[in-house]
Amino acid sequence: MKREIKFSLVFRDMWQSAGKYVPTVDQLTRVAPAIIEMGCFARVETNGGGFEQVNLLFGENPNKAVREWTKPFHEAGIQTHMLDRALNGLRMSPVPDDVRQLFYQVKKAQGTDIARTFCGLNDVRNIAPSIKYAKAAGMISQCSLCITHSPIHTVDYYTKMAMELIELGADEICIKDMAGIGRPHSLGQIVANIKAKHPEIPVQYHSHAGPGFNVASILEVCNAGCDYIDVGMEPLSWGTGHADLLTVQAMLKDAGYKVPEINMEAYMKVRSLIQEFMDDFLGLYISPKNRLMNSLLIGPGLPGGMMGSLMSDLEKNLETINKSNIKNNKPLMSQDQLLIKLFDEVAYVWPRVGYPPLVTPFSQYVKNLALMNVMQMEKGKARWSMIADDIWDMILGKAGRLPGPLAPEIIEKAKAEGRKFFEGNPQDNYPDALDKYRKLMNEKQWETGEDDEELFEYAMHPAQYEAYRSGKAKVEFKADVAKRKAEKQAAAQPVDTPSPAAPASVTMAMPTTPQVMTVDVNGQAYKVTVAFGDTANTAPAETQAATAATSAPATATAGAGKEVLSPLEGKFFLVKGASDTPVKVGDVVKEGDVLCYVEAMKTYNAVRAEFGGTVTAICLASGDAVSEDDVLMTIQ
Repeated sequence: MKREIKFSLVFRDMWQSAGKYVPTVDQLTRVAPAIIEMGCFARVETNGGGFEQVNLLFGENPNKAVREWTKPFHEAGIQTHMLDRALNGLRMSPVPDDVRQLFYQVKKAQGTDIARTFCGLNDVRNIAPSIKYAKAAGMISQCSLCITHSPIHTVDYYTKMAMELIELGADEICIKDMAGIGRPHSLGQIVANIKAKHPEIPVQYHSHAGPGFNVASILEVCNAGCDYIDVGMEPLSWGTGHADLLTVQAMLKDAGYKVPEINMEAYMKVRSLIQEFMDDFLGLYISPKNRLMNSLLIGPGLPGGMMGSLMSDLEKNLETINKSNIKNNKPLMSQDQLLIKLFDEVAYVWPRVGYPPLVTPFSQYVKNLALMNVMQMEKGKARWSMIADDIWDMILGKAGRLPGPLAPEIIEKAKAEGRKFFEGNPQDNYPDALDKYRKLMNEKQWETGEDDEELFEYAMHPAQYEAYRSGKAKVEFKADVAKRKAEKQAAAQPVDTPSPAAPASVTMAMPTTPQVMTVDVNGQAYKVTVAFGDTANTAPAETQAATAATSAPATATAGAGKEVLSPLEGKFFLVKGASDTPVKVGDVVKEGDVLCYVEAMKTYNAVRAEFGGTVTAICLASGDAVSEDDVLMTIQ
């Protein structure tokens, strides 16, 4: 019998890799006892990444969710771990240093044992503070090597990075193969190199099934000395998710390793509960295509964790492209055609922007840049004609050092636009902010919470936290679920068959005009107007609370002047985060000034004035959905 291999259930990532949301706290606490009863997990991934933002989008308190969800595992002696994005903390953008320090103190107090930290650029400078802060809070610091495949991402590259992290104090190393494109032999060499010099350092392997390498990779890293393997389980394994527990256990047992036995009765309980959660509402946000494995992913190397959002993005952008094609008498494009064009463009873009490892948020940035290029070129415009501010920050070095050189065409574009490259420590760009948010909470008469957890949440996710506190998030979430259920039921109805009676909150037929429904949130009734079908793509859904405390902000009426149009589909915001001063009606602007932002595909796209003048109307409220060419404001 060979040495023991332990398993970790990546329950959070299973859901993120499948679709948009994870289960609610009530669902999580229902499934926890059955996961424990399975008897085969040494660790469970409970939170981190986008988990807490998802809670806020539900209208849930993420601090309550983490405490209640980790508690049963602690009592059972199972370690909990979370995903930490280093400089970006739990969001897609950089986090001030004092907020990062509080982050680990809060998560340890809430019951998280292990901080799995990664930098999307593999910049050790961004990970170093996380090691210090995690260990000071009493957490295990597990540092990640973000695996990708390129001429510069070699075995020596990753071995050197691992040694630097261990020298800085990392307790463990995670081989984070987020796209599943690590080649088995090379991954085995990386693990063997780590173990040869530091046999005392535990190594954990995380991979996604997508391109088909990861089962072979699991066997190779175990043969090289790996200690823990991340696994998924039905009905959320394989495809864009992870290798299934049953397969991995059987393979390693056959190879002579000591592996835990699985209580199959409990396994079936967990499987049944996961399916129940999907049938309830979570499945509304999961594309059936995410269950498929696809070797086409070897080329672009896009990670499993973003494929759910990718398919949603493709649907929206395909519609935009085909509207343009109809106007210009061009043939319609299929989703498969767009997917192949996107994959080809990712292969073109990636080396030219310095080979950032394709992991959050930089996988989204590379994919978004490629998709924007495809859309612009399909409309007869130039490649690189639309680059979001967040992507520029990556290109310019504000988020960390890129692994490879930039292409001359990118450097020339930056110079032509007067953009400056940054060579310093990225954290220096983001000053401390806790005092600011503590002051804001005091003004709003909000408690900072046990262990300052509410202060942390507000500082980490300001816009989402405010929407949660106001009740707006829950209203919008319930309205979106109702809309999706209505669309699903309408699509399932035979054309000539009358619809049976339906609950009042769900419209069975697809309306052609916005519909008003009542949504109950914690005993408070809200009237919500929901747009369906084509209406939803041309007019933003209007959400109005029945009480003044949560009513949507009033928008200005249209005024005289030239119209400023949305360059793409997304959400309209007057400011990006909380850093800008919003433009107001009556403001004088000059050519090139930032007027507003359209948030699309997790990046903020600045809309700049093409001419000077006075803002005469702002036609939308922050957070409103917009389609391409919608009027955002007018300038005279």
